[in-house]
Amino acid sequence: QVQLAESGGGSVQVGESLTLSCVASGRTFNTYAIAWFRQRPGKAREFVAAITWSGGGIDYADSVKGRFAISRDNTKNLSALQMKNLKPEDTAVYYCAAARGGSYYNTKQRDYEYDYWGQGTQVTVSS
Repeated sequence: QVQLAESGGGSVQVGESLTLSCVASGRTFNTYAIAWFRQRPGKAREFVAAITWSGGGIDYADSVKGRFAISRDNTKNLSALQMKNLKPEDTAVYYCAAARGGSYYNTKQRDYEYDYWGQGTQVTVSS
């Protein structure tokens, strides 16, 4: 079992950057695929970015490609989501999620594929 805790959210202006962090408990973090999802006001939760347990596969939602970067450091039980050139439509609660195992290269992009979730961190982008 793993517990996840996000941090790094906040309020920024359009075009600024933020880096979200997700710290996991447990000693088997390197066996879990990690993803970031977000829930915008009045919208369903949506996929943002994912990385396989190996780090060999990474994918992004089209809306964030070229602006967001997901990473993981298995020595620190940590995943990060670097967000650049933020837009008002990026305003959301961002969630980190973990799923056991999976493919070396192919990421999981559906929320039902993830077993564990953090509490979320709010990101607000204003113009």
